[in-house]
Amino acid sequence: MAQLLMPKATAVWLVENTTLTFEQVAEFCGLHALEVQGIADGEVAQGMLGLDPTVNGQLTKEEIARCEADPTTRLHMQKTTIPLPATRTKGPRYTPVAKRQDKPDAVAWLIRHHPELTDAQISKLIGTTKQTIAAVRDRSHWNFANLRPRDPVLLGLCTQSDLNAAVLRARKALEKTTGAKEEAAPTAEAAKPDEAQRRGTLADLGKFLPDQSS
Repeated sequence: MAQLLMPKATAVWLVENTTLTFEQVAEFCGLHALEVQGIADGEVAQGMLGLDPTVNGQLTKEEIARCEADPTTRLHMQKTTIPLPATRTKGPRYTPVAKRQDKPDAVAWLIRHHPELTDAQISKLIGTTKQTIAAVRDRSHWNFANLRPRDPVLLGLCTQSDLNAAVLRARKALEKTTGAKEEAAPTAEAAKPDEAQRRGTLADLGKFLPDQSS
């Protein structure tokens, strides 16, 4: 559904230039009826210039007249043919150029303090490449001698909530993997009889064998 441009300014114009009810204006603009009443009383949006929705093609004069005649009806936004700006899809995390040189330091800090994080998680968290992470891990980074492990939150490369969420996911995945290995280990050991049990079984078997000494 198309979004209304500048809803509060549009509400100001509708209140000042139409006889629409507060409820009609509120629903069309996505506001609360009390907020629209505050606009009418001059308590809200003081000094704000109204935006005529008929000029930008979001509402027609005929639609306004129809709803003014019947307070129970609701305004319907006109379908606009004006091309809207394309919505930016979620891509790699953008990092200002001034902070990009801090990423290897952040990688070193994460590797030291949160070894449970995978390269993919670190890459997504601070927006660096897996090649850079691998180079820091194996100490082959071109500037490794000058790296100073620093908290990526303090460097502004990620938020504390993002870091906490990544660490929590990594620990859960690690616990799940470790738990599966621990469950498999006793099963393998249980399949091998110990020496005492093996000797006891042979001794019991000897009772039923004929005596060969005679």
